[in-house]
Amino acid sequence: MDWIGVLLPAADKMIVNTISDINQQILIDLHYNLCCGTYALARAARKAQSPQNFGKVQDRSMVKQRKTGLIADAAANRESSQKIPKHQVVFDYLHSSILSGVYKPGDRLPSEAELGAMFLASRITVAKAVLELQRMNLVNRRPGAGTHVQARQQSEGHRFGLLIPELGLTEIFEPICHGMMRSPFSRPDTLVWGNASGLGASNASGPDATEPREDTAKAAEQMGQNFIAQKVSGVFFAPLEFIPEKDVANRRIMRALERAKIPTVLLDRCYLPYPERSHHDLVGIDNRRTGYQITEHLIRSGAERFIFFAEANSANTVDARITGFFEALRRHAIAPASEPVWRGNPQDLTYVRMALDSARPDGIVCANDVTAARLMQSLLALGRRIPEEIRIVGIDDVRYANLLPVPLTTMHQNCAAIGAIAMATMLERLEYPDLPTREIMLPTRLVVRRSCGALESH
Repeated sequence: MDWIGVLLPAADKMIVNTISDINQQILIDLHYNLCCGTYALARAARKAQSPQNFGKVQDRSMVKQRKTGLIADAAANRESSQKIPKHQVVFDYLHSSILSGVYKPGDRLPSEAELGAMFLASRITVAKAVLELQRMNLVNRRPGAGTHVQARQQSEGHRFGLLIPELGLTEIFEPICHGMMRSPFSRPDTLVWGNASGLGASNASGPDATEPREDTAKAAEQMGQNFIAQKVSGVFFAPLEFIPEKDVANRRIMRALERAKIPTVLLDRCYLPYPERSHHDLVGIDNRRTGYQITEHLIRSGAERFIFFAEANSANTVDARITGFFEALRRHAIAPASEPVWRGNPQDLTYVRMALDSARPDGIVCANDVTAARLMQSLLALGRRIPEEIRIVGIDDVRYANLLPVPLTTMHQNCAAIGAIAMATMLERLEYPDLPTREIMLPTRLVVRRSCGALESH
């Protein structure tokens, strides 16, 4: 496995941090303040007190200052943490770590003494959390050997339907599917592929790929009916976009799956208009925050006049990114252009020229990398220099982003982790159908290249 995911529940939402090539001891330092405001800070403070974690740091005054700040922050959050029973905090941490693969079948859990030190809890409190895991058949205790994660008791694998109309059109879904197949919980489960984009759509992903045709909606609905007839255990669904009737078609598909009582995990986006949310689990990224972060970077890179460029009939994730775009402008006291959002064909030179003449932007935030790549081609064709005259950024960090005429600054999302977490979410939904609806958002990471005018990040 090249990733480790940790589900951190808070009310009906979760955030997932993806970690690479680090040991399990460091995993406990993940930001757990969504469940317990003092946990991450207190844990970090305890680590600060251990000289071995500072390596060759010589400035002890800096160490003392860091410890003082952490303790002060922990005290400030103590009041909110007291609302959550301590044994529930311990249980949530272990439960999520087991389901997401941090602790795999056969792995030994930290001892009760170690967990007590991690969470500032008594052994009785820790034992209560571990006992609940035992009742769920997730762990077993071996006298003299500790508590170990129990292998999944499953004689036959599930069959899951993959309803992804944009597979082959939008590059993010291929690695998401690979992440599902590589998930430690996916075997012996079977994935049944359903690709509705083949009707009138190119199988090539990238800026030159064609958009789905109107009959894609009918093909997607038919694929949903096929999954119902096959009595699959669940469906992973990436709602339609880029066609006028997408909202109606998405609702019909979901109503059919709901009538058949087939659990559904949404990939990347909800099928309802932003900011509405359905009662189905969703795994993706925090699009609003991502839109904010990439816009703020463009502001810090020196741009002063901004527009947001998206294609017509885009998914509702774009609306969330637009919200983040406006929040960043407000945060930096920048008045938006008279027409700050443009929705159209980025390859239409007349439309692009109209946007440039109207808003005269020197900074353009694109809804995604595909839009940015197409718009970049148009800007260069119109004689605009990037980034000297116009700085441009995208979102997704697709494979060709650094191969464009001007390498693209963008926000990277870990698609393989989205797939793996989606699989864990589906299996948990099947085992515990009464769980509250979850919206699991993975973090994104800024990747700086030439298109924004800043130095490239390494």
